[in-house]
Amino acid sequence: MAAYTPMIQQYLAIKEGAKDAFLFFRLGDFYEMFFDDAILASRELEITLTGREGGGESRIPMCGIPYHAAEGYIARLIEKGYKVAICEQVEDPAAAKGVVRREIIRVVTPGTVMETKSIADKANNFIVSVSALDDNYGIAACDLTTGELYATSVHRSLDLVIDELNVYYPVEVVGDASVLEQLMESAANFNRTILFTVREPMETGQLGEQFDASELARLTPVRVRAVSLLTGYLAETQKRSLGHVRQIRSYEPNQFMILDPFTRRNLELTETVRDRSKKGTLLWLLDKTCTSMGARLLRRWIDKPLLSKASIDERLEAVDKLHRDLILREDLRRDLSEIYDLERLVGRVAFGSANGRDLNALRTSLEHVPSLTALCAASGSQTLRTLVEGVDDCADLAAMIGTVIVDDPPISVREGGLIRAGYDEYLDRLRDASVSGKKWLAELERKEREATGIKSLKIGYNKVFGYFLEVSKANLSMLPEGRYERKQTLANAERFVTPELKEKERLILEAEEKMVDLEYARFVELRDHLSSHMHRLQRLAEMVATMDVYQSLAAVSSEHRFIKPTVTEAASYNLVVEEGRHPVVEAVMEGVPFISNGTNLTRDDFSMLLITGPNMAGKSTYMRQVALICIMAQIGCFVPAKKAEVPLIDRIFTRIGAADDLIGGQSTFMVEMKDIQTMTEKATSQSLVIIDELGRGTSTAEGMAIAQAVIEFVHNEVQCKALVSTHFHELAHLEDSLPKLANACMAVQENADGVTFLRKLVPGAADSSYGIYCAQLAGLPEGIITRAYHLLESLEQPAAERTELRAAGVLNAAREAASAVELPDKPVPVAAMASVAAESASMYTAPTAQAVQFVTSGAPQGVVQLSIFEEPVQDVKPRKQASPKAELVADQLRKLDLFNMTPMQAMQWLNEMKQKLHDDK
Repeated sequence: MAAYTPMIQQYLAIKEGAKDAFLFFRLGDFYEMFFDDAILASRELEITLTGREGGGESRIPMCGIPYHAAEGYIARLIEKGYKVAICEQVEDPAAAKGVVRREIIRVVTPGTVMETKSIADKANNFIVSVSALDDNYGIAACDLTTGELYATSVHRSLDLVIDELNVYYPVEVVGDASVLEQLMESAANFNRTILFTVREPMETGQLGEQFDASELARLTPVRVRAVSLLTGYLAETQKRSLGHVRQIRSYEPNQFMILDPFTRRNLELTETVRDRSKKGTLLWLLDKTCTSMGARLLRRWIDKPLLSKASIDERLEAVDKLHRDLILREDLRRDLSEIYDLERLVGRVAFGSANGRDLNALRTSLEHVPSLTALCAASGSQTLRTLVEGVDDCADLAAMIGTVIVDDPPISVREGGLIRAGYDEYLDRLRDASVSGKKWLAELERKEREATGIKSLKIGYNKVFGYFLEVSKANLSMLPEGRYERKQTLANAERFVTPELKEKERLILEAEEKMVDLEYARFVELRDHLSSHMHRLQRLAEMVATMDVYQSLAAVSSEHRFIKPTVTEAASYNLVVEEGRHPVVEAVMEGVPFISNGTNLTRDDFSMLLITGPNMAGKSTYMRQVALICIMAQIGCFVPAKKAEVPLIDRIFTRIGAADDLIGGQSTFMVEMKDIQTMTEKATSQSLVIIDELGRGTSTAEGMAIAQAVIEFVHNEVQCKALVSTHFHELAHLEDSLPKLANACMAVQENADGVTFLRKLVPGAADSSYGIYCAQLAGLPEGIITRAYHLLESLEQPAAERTELRAAGVLNAAREAASAVELPDKPVPVAAMASVAAESASMYTAPTAQAVQFVTSGAPQGVVQLSIFEEPVQDVKPRKQASPKAELVADQLRKLDLFNMTPMQAMQWLNEMKQKLHDDK
């Protein structure tokens, strides 16, 4: 290091404290980067890489960015998952002896961004810590922009840690090395880039300075450790007071419905599966909020549905009132629309980054609070009245801001123009001096123009030379010799000064410097005063956000004809929905009627539906619909149905849609099996299990065997509510052996022109999956479709024959085995043997309803049809050839669209066809 210049030596010494971050090293009006930082930054930011001499053997790589444009460059690096350490000059260069002293004033990381341009207005920016102590994991999550801090813990299970982390969508995770190592191995579960940083807890004394003893006393040791890890990291990187991070909101995971990452993704709660956008999600549908903080709270409600009936009923009561009272709802929306993002405004105030415009936005917001509270207090809703009861509207703070800050302050707080006239007497005198000085300059300019006869003579100013007299070169001959002192020569003019002008300049600049310094001091005093009332402002912001969510849910419910659900305790079990609809699909269909479907999963009747039917018929939509209705009810929202009784669901498991885990190196089938393993291990009788196309991804026989085994386990062991769809139509026989399982299918209408999916769930099993027809709809070439139909016909024909022959073989083998052993006292019922034969035969049948039957009706004439009752075999008589007119009537019947005919039209058509057939005779 000794070979380098003092400035480079200073850089290297500071860089030792920021090895894992880009070091933005302030040099004049630029932030410079050197060595490896410069090489990497030039590539990531697409800026020019240069070099400079620094005393070493070769030129040092260097790149730089203007300090006034640094925010944009920092944001780009943060988005890529990097950290940025900002190093500023901390002493006046004029007073420095040697190299100007510099220090890192802040480290910006993905989880500590405070600049609102770098983060979404309607989403939190959480940084999370994870601690390990004994057999427990502690979790703490903080959004530095709002000051929210949550803490919880789980016992042993790392899967539950991942579930909790996914609630917060963290961009950065810090914590104990042992835990982070395990989390990094499971990074694929987070579906986003996360920065992991290992660190140690902060000192106990420092933790006590940050939080009241009462706050820490409520926490278990592992939660205290998690909070300590997190706040220690925040204090270390931000290097300033965290005055807005004072309250710890501790909770138990079992207070909320558990939704694992796959369920959140499959149900598209906050982002779509296809492009991870908000549009097309439940959040998109329900978000009619007027404030950013309301939108963030709504997202947290969706992420964490409640498991307390009392709390859900409170929310529903408020939503019900606002749903029925349009005038009240619109009045609330009017006032809420005038309120800025209080949470982040308060955060910037506490952080010391708020400017004059931020304070005026805070004042405007506070001025609308009294109207909001009055509306809620007079609403007639107990929940709304309780929400605003005893609320501190912070009117004194709003009045103080109005007294101090001008109506239209500049963005910068260090250039003056912030403080109102009349607030500070000395500041007013300095302003008068500055104004008087500038009047003197204007008068001097007038006098000099008259004295010299140069009409274009003017007085100017810049930071290098101060005030000066400027004369164009064309008019220099008119200037008396020796009148002014030459200061600067330009291409077209000369600049001069006089002793009198320089003296007045000293007085003016001194007054302006004092004025700017005093304005900044008064502004900081106001900002610090507001910071001391942080707890009042944060409580108010929380109240406004809650009110905003209530009106949003009410507005959506009114717009989309949702109804108030009846939420029951988990023990009641029954999930009953009349004419339920998928809320998001219905919304995006834009006027096209949505076909409603009911759900009736009860303890006394059927708790499991086995749903069959073709692709594109609506099976997945229906199953998602049921899950979304449960979630909506438990966040306190109305639901899309005619009537709904929803028990408290402790956890929803979904397996919908096929996807390989390429990062984890797992196939579709392995991903499905892992999901099923999680369901079977963690589901309780109060859970809802949803599995779409169970058993795919492996051979037909193995897939069907796994599917049946899973269904039997969920039915017999877990005994929870379940919806299972499958293309294994042979599994329909489970309805006979599993008393709580019922078959259902999506109705289909067939005619000569094709297949119409009716989107209606009806009892019974489907007889076909219509896969080739769906392929045709997808646009496969006609040649492929034709060939597929031919192959299907040839495969189904022998399949029917093989089914019968195998069934005969199984039955004969059973009879031979029975005759070879000693017969029991009571004969074995023939029907029992038949069931064995049928079950064995079903393992080889084609996926049609006819193949489920032991004896098929479509067998060719040459095949002997076996009877399990030993009846004499009779040849199948050939069918009589139909007449041409009968064939014509049958063809017209197949094309008939009964759903679009009135009863009278149907009777008229039937009469016409009868007449035709009669005439044929």
